[in-house]
Amino acid sequence: MKKLILGLAVTASSLAFAQTTPKASSSNPITFGVKGGMNVSSLSKGADLSDSKSKIGFNAGVFANIPVASSFSIQPEVIYNDLGSKVTREFTAPISGDKYRSDYSRNLGYIAVPVMFQYNALPNLYIEAGPEFGFLVSAKDKYKSSTNGTTNSTTTNELNKKDFNSFNFGIGLGAGYYITQNLGITARYTAGVNDIYKNNNGDAVRNNVFQVGLAYKFK
Repeated sequence: MKKLILGLAVTASSLAFAQTTPKASSSNPITFGVKGGMNVSSLSKGADLSDSKSKIGFNAGVFANIPVASSFSIQPEVIYNDLGSKVTREFTAPISGDKYRSDYSRNLGYIAVPVMFQYNALPNLYIEAGPEFGFLVSAKDKYKSSTNGTTNSTTTNELNKKDFNSFNFGIGLGAGYYITQNLGITARYTAGVNDIYKNNNGDAVRNNVFQVGLAYKFK
């Protein structure tokens, strides 16, 4: 809870700073918006993740864009992030020729508070970098088995969140282009810094995610 308050405090501080910045005026007002898109997430490969692959998920949330100079702005966000990884194993029976497949995914849900520092390289094009503060809200495993393309079973297991670090810190780097004054396309890669597990005696396991999506500013 203290870390959640810290992340929200950073966002609030950015807004307060903008109110005292001359550039955040009627000519360069603070704008608010919504965003969402696709996540391609993975977990850095420790000993138990040697065959893990990327998992498709989603992100969605809100943001404020705060001009601080003619070509610079700060963009704090609050988004839901669906992270994790996936393992797929396939086997063909030597006699019957039946094809067996199992899909296992670890699904980690975070409320994330990125604070991106943006530079407008062109009027509609920006590049960005900054920290992301994440707070774990859900952890579960999903398993699906199939034979010859027909699903046999699907199960979901809730994991004990006490086994995971509740706080996730990452560094993001990205870019965006506004097609119109309101609608833009975005891309960002965020690399995790800390281990997602508590008391991990093996290699550190970190969240990594590539995001693409749309942003809409209210003007």
